[in-house]
Amino acid sequence: QVQLVESGGGLVQAGDSLRLSCAASGRTFSTYAMGWFRQAPGKERDILAAISRSGGITYYADSVKGRFTISRDNAKNTVYLQMNSLKPEDTAVYYCAARSGGAYYTKGEDYNYWGQGTQVTVSS
Repeated sequence: QVQLVESGGGLVQAGDSLRLSCAASGRTFSTYAMGWFRQAPGKERDILAAISRSGGITYYADSVKGRFTISRDNAKNTVYLQMNSLKPEDTAVYYCAARSGGAYYTKGEDYNYWGQGTQVTVSS
């Protein structure tokens, strides 16, 4: 089992950057594929990016490709989401998720564990 805690959200202006972190408990972080999702008010939860256990394989949704970068540090039990050129439409609650084994997963229902979320608000 793993517990996830996101941090790094906040209020920024359009064009700014933020780096979200997701710290995982336990000593088996490297056995989990990880993903970042977001959910805006009144909208469905969307996949943003995913990363394999070793970090060697990544996936990005078209909406963030070229602006967001997912990475992980298995020694620190942490996965990151670097977000550049933020837009007002990026405003949402951002969640990290974990799934044991596999390469990477792009559907929310594939993940077993979720963090509590961190709010990102981008003003115009």
